[in-house]
Amino acid sequence: MKVYNLGSLNIDYVYKVPHFVAAKETLSSSSLQIFPGGKGLNQSVALAKAGIPVIHGAVLGDSGQFLLDTLSEAGGDISRITRVSEACGHAIIQVDPTGQNCILLYAGTNHKIDRSYIETFLQDAEAGDFLVLQNETSGLPEAFEIAHEKGMQIVFNPSPLGENIPDLPLSFVTWWFCNEVEGEALFGSAVPSEIVANFGKMYPNSNLVLTLGAEGSVCWTKGNLYKQSVYPVQAVDTTAAGDTYTGYFIASIAKGLPVQEAMRLASKAAGISVSRMGAAQSIPYLKEVQ
Repeated sequence: MKVYNLGSLNIDYVYKVPHFVAAKETLSSSSLQIFPGGKGLNQSVALAKAGIPVIHGAVLGDSGQFLLDTLSEAGGDISRITRVSEACGHAIIQVDPTGQNCILLYAGTNHKIDRSYIETFLQDAEAGDFLVLQNETSGLPEAFEIAHEKGMQIVFNPSPLGENIPDLPLSFVTWWFCNEVEGEALFGSAVPSEIVANFGKMYPNSNLVLTLGAEGSVCWTKGNLYKQSVYPVQAVDTTAAGDTYTGYFIASIAKGLPVQEAMRLASKAAGISVSRMGAAQSIPYLKEVQ
């Protein structure tokens, strides 16, 4: 069983601020740090550090060599990433004193992915293999279609939320990963139990992992509901928490571990990640989590 991730590669510009900048406000930051990031890169790093060989697919622009180095050093397969001479995707991230963040994205070369690239990227994929997707790249309708035709398990993190999402063949998704904001927007309630109930009615053949910040996470699968609390830590930067959770959970499921164990490991890994600055480099290796 192989794991593919057609995912974004971003340069993260992280600014420490006293509070998130408001409309018409000019705000000074106390520091600037530059990190590798992008939901796709973060999730591939998490998969690789959790012990799963992951094949990453992307189109990478200028100034992005250190993104490839980050993926490769973590254990990801970067052989299918295409390079072009255009601007990389990047993110401007504000981090407040509590570790919370807000993010402004520029897609750049993440929106250069097309059907031809996806067909080549997945040419050796087989039924039962995983394809991990987020909403930071182009080519999602084609990726859904090609993966479904091959009988792959589609993992979808619908972040950032966009008007394109309802137009996707969402019944093809095997594993959904949403936070409470995405859950409310997509499944019609701010109450976790109602999110899960609505999801079950809309997609009875799919599985949902709902992350709830300090309230932990829940997983609805095959009619069963599982709950996992967080491991309390001093948070300094929550940027990659959800991506860390997603990567560790899918790695555990791909290894054949029970859902409860997958949630436990994912929650531990996410707890470690928020205690560190940055996105990809905050993600722990499996040995640390264990």
